[in-house]
Amino acid sequence: MVREIVRDPLFLAQRSEEARGEDMGTARDLLDTLRANRGRCVGMAANMIGVKKRIIAVCDGPVEMIMVNPVILEGSGEYEAEEGCLSLDGTRRTKRYRRIRVKWQDMSLRERTGTFEGYTAQIIQHEADHCQGILI
Repeated sequence: MVREIVRDPLFLAQRSEEARGEDMGTARDLLDTLRANRGRCVGMAANMIGVKKRIIAVCDGPVEMIMVNPVILEGSGEYEAEEGCLSLDGTRRTKRYRRIRVKWQDMSLRERTGTFEGYTAQIIQHEADHCQGILI
Protein backbone atom coordinates (compact mmCIF):
# COMPACT_ATOMS: atom_id res chain seq x y z
CA MET A 1 0.00 0.00 0.00
CA VAL A 2 1.30 3.45 -0.90
CA ARG A 3 1.49 5.62 2.21
CA GLU A 4 1.60 9.38 2.72
CA ILE A 5 5.06 10.91 3.23
CA VAL A 6 5.68 12.28 6.74
CA ARG A 7 7.18 15.78 6.72
CA ASP A 8 7.14 16.51 10.48
CA PRO A 9 10.77 17.06 11.58
CA LEU A 10 9.91 16.38 15.24
CA PHE A 11 8.59 12.93 14.35
CA LEU A 12 11.47 12.22 11.95
CA ALA A 13 14.05 13.20 14.60
CA GLN A 14 12.98 10.31 16.85
CA ARG A 15 15.04 7.12 16.86
CA SER A 16 13.36 4.09 15.34
CA GLU A 17 12.90 0.78 17.15
CA GLU A 18 14.20 -2.61 16.06
CA ALA A 19 11.97 -4.25 13.45
CA ARG A 20 10.60 -7.77 13.93
CA GLY A 21 8.73 -10.32 11.84
CA GLU A 22 5.37 -8.66 12.39
CA ASP A 23 6.75 -5.49 10.77
CA MET A 24 7.23 -6.95 7.28
CA GLY A 25 3.91 -5.43 6.17
CA THR A 26 5.55 -2.06 6.82
CA ALA A 27 8.50 -3.16 4.67
CA ARG A 28 6.15 -3.97 1.78
CA ASP A 29 4.33 -0.64 2.18
CA LEU A 30 7.68 1.15 2.25
CA LEU A 31 8.72 -0.46 -1.03
CA ASP A 32 5.32 0.33 -2.59
CA THR A 33 5.64 3.97 -1.49
CA LEU A 34 9.20 4.18 -2.83
CA ARG A 35 8.07 2.78 -6.18
CA ALA A 36 5.26 5.35 -6.33
CA ASN A 37 7.83 8.13 -5.79
CA ARG A 38 10.64 6.79 -8.03
CA GLY A 39 10.68 9.96 -10.11
CA ARG A 40 11.86 11.99 -7.12
CA CYS A 41 13.27 9.50 -4.61
CA VAL A 42 15.81 6.62 -4.50
CA GLY A 43 15.51 5.55 -0.87
CA MET A 44 13.14 5.68 2.08
CA ALA A 45 13.07 4.79 5.75
CA ALA A 46 9.97 3.52 7.56
CA ASN A 47 9.66 6.68 9.63
CA MET A 48 9.04 8.55 6.39
CA ILE A 49 5.72 6.66 6.15
CA GLY A 50 4.92 7.14 9.84
CA VAL A 51 6.35 3.93 11.32
CA LYS A 52 9.26 4.17 13.78
CA LYS A 53 10.89 0.85 12.84
CA ARG A 54 14.42 0.31 11.52
CA ILE A 55 13.54 -0.61 7.94
CA ILE A 56 14.89 1.04 4.80
CA ALA A 57 14.19 0.61 1.09
CA VAL A 58 16.85 1.43 -1.50
CA CYS A 59 16.65 1.68 -5.29
CA ASP A 60 19.80 1.78 -7.34
CA GLY A 61 18.72 1.72 -10.96
CA PRO A 62 16.55 -1.37 -11.43
CA VAL A 63 17.74 -2.99 -8.18
CA GLU A 64 15.36 -2.65 -5.20
CA MET A 65 16.38 -3.75 -1.75
CA ILE A 66 14.80 -3.84 1.70
CA MET A 67 17.17 -3.70 4.66
CA VAL A 68 15.75 -4.53 8.08
CA ASN A 69 17.70 -3.27 11.11
CA PRO A 70 20.66 -1.98 9.05
CA VAL A 71 23.91 -1.22 10.85
CA ILE A 72 26.87 0.42 9.15
CA LEU A 73 29.89 -1.49 10.44
CA GLU A 74 32.60 0.62 8.81
CA GLY A 75 33.16 3.29 6.23
CA SER A 76 36.08 4.66 4.26
CA GLY A 77 36.75 7.52 1.87
CA GLU A 78 34.87 10.32 3.60
CA TYR A 79 33.61 13.13 1.35
CA GLU A 80 31.12 15.98 1.44
CA ALA A 81 27.82 15.42 -0.38
CA GLU A 82 24.75 17.52 -1.06
CA GLU A 83 21.50 15.63 -0.57
CA GLY A 84 17.79 16.19 -0.76
CA CYS A 85 15.08 14.33 1.09
CA LEU A 86 11.46 13.65 0.20
CA SER A 87 10.48 14.60 3.77
CA LEU A 88 12.33 17.93 3.77
CA ASP A 89 12.49 20.93 1.46
CA GLY A 90 15.71 21.81 -0.34
CA THR A 91 19.15 20.22 -0.19
CA ARG A 92 21.77 20.11 2.55
CA ARG A 93 25.45 19.30 2.85
CA THR A 94 26.54 16.25 4.81
CA LYS A 95 29.52 13.90 5.23
CA ARG A 96 29.37 10.44 3.66
CA TYR A 97 31.69 7.52 3.01
CA ARG A 98 32.43 6.27 -0.50
CA ARG A 99 32.56 2.66 0.69
CA ILE A 100 30.64 1.07 3.56
CA ARG A 101 30.21 -2.37 5.08
CA VAL A 102 26.68 -3.02 6.31
CA LYS A 103 24.95 -5.71 8.37
CA TRP A 104 21.18 -6.09 7.97
CA GLN A 105 18.37 -8.63 7.80
CA ASP A 106 16.36 -9.44 4.72
CA MET A 107 12.56 -9.73 4.77
CA SER A 108 12.87 -13.32 6.04
CA LEU A 109 15.01 -11.89 8.88
CA ARG A 110 18.09 -13.74 7.66
CA GLU A 111 21.24 -11.84 8.56
CA ARG A 112 23.25 -10.42 5.66
CA THR A 113 26.43 -8.41 5.33
CA GLY A 114 27.66 -6.59 2.29
CA THR A 115 29.94 -3.89 1.00
CA PHE A 116 28.51 -1.00 -1.02
CA GLU A 117 30.22 1.82 -2.88
CA GLY A 118 29.41 5.12 -4.51
CA TYR A 119 25.83 6.23 -4.92
CA THR A 120 24.36 3.07 -3.38
CA ALA A 121 26.50 3.58 -0.26
CA GLN A 122 25.33 7.19 -0.08
CA ILE A 123 21.65 6.18 -0.27
CA ILE A 124 22.06 3.54 2.45
CA GLN A 125 23.84 6.02 4.74
CA HIS A 126 21.09 8.62 4.27
CA GLU A 127 18.32 6.13 5.07
CA ALA A 128 20.23 4.56 7.99
CA ASP A 129 20.55 8.08 9.41
CA HIS A 130 16.74 8.35 9.29
CA CYS A 131 16.54 5.25 11.51
CA GLN A 132 18.72 7.05 14.06
CA GLY A 133 16.59 10.20 13.93
CA ILE A 134 19.32 12.09 12.06
CA LEU A 135 18.04 14.55 9.47
CA ILE A 136 20.37 16.09 6.92
